[in-house]
Amino acid sequence: MAKTHFGFKQVDETEKASQVAGVFHSVASKYDVMNDFMSFGLHRIWKAFTIGAANVFAGQRILDIAGGTGDLAFALSKKVGLAGEVWLSDINSSMLTVGRDRLIDQGSLLPCVQLDAENIPFPDSYFDLVTVSFGLRNMTHKEIALKEMCRVIRPGGKTMILEFSKPVQILQPIYDWYSFKVLPWLGKQVARDAASYQYLAESIRMHPDQEVLKQMMFDAGFDQVEVHRLSGGIVALHMAYKY
Repeated sequence: MAKTHFGFKQVDETEKASQVAGVFHSVASKYDVMNDFMSFGLHRIWKAFTIGAANVFAGQRILDIAGGTGDLAFALSKKVGLAGEVWLSDINSSMLTVGRDRLIDQGSLLPCVQLDAENIPFPDSYFDLVTVSFGLRNMTHKEIALKEMCRVIRPGGKTMILEFSKPVQILQPIYDWYSFKVLPWLGKQVARDAASYQYLAESIRMHPDQEVLKQMMFDAGFDQVEVHRLSGGIVALHMAYKY
């Protein structure tokens, strides 16, 4: 049976999705609080940059994959207005429930759907934009998910992937110390779950770097890919276009 990574561990491909699901079922209720602690609030700036770079306008159709607690979907829905269409999606029911409830609390009734990014249940060329924020690294077959994202955007549309990446060399030692010492400790103190945040740190290290992911997007069928390195490369925004 084919193997893949779950953090630094090797597991059967058929087991990874359920193990990742266990992580996010565990952290869903504390996800936003932990994001603020882990990034010192920088995740809000990274997402604001992504929303600005999306350059969406009224009437467009958007799919937010691995949308979690819905912050990106909510912000984009304000841009497309009532004439537009923004779908919040996640493979994890706990994360999607938290996101749906949060959107309702904000007075936003966006459509929500539980889906696997490797098999997106929408027709070809349906969306103007697909977004993924800190979710691609958890997918078992990234290359299949990227092909699906390319399939469902229309010609002239784009896919945007905001994800942790490889920082510049000078930052690497302190980044490693923070990832493997501080993050699990924060997870234990705030979310009562050190193991899940140990996995999250490991999953970042196993994720392709900026150039490898860029090539993967070309291989998936995109015609142009731009890479924006943020915070010294700790995070990267990949913008892929289909013509």
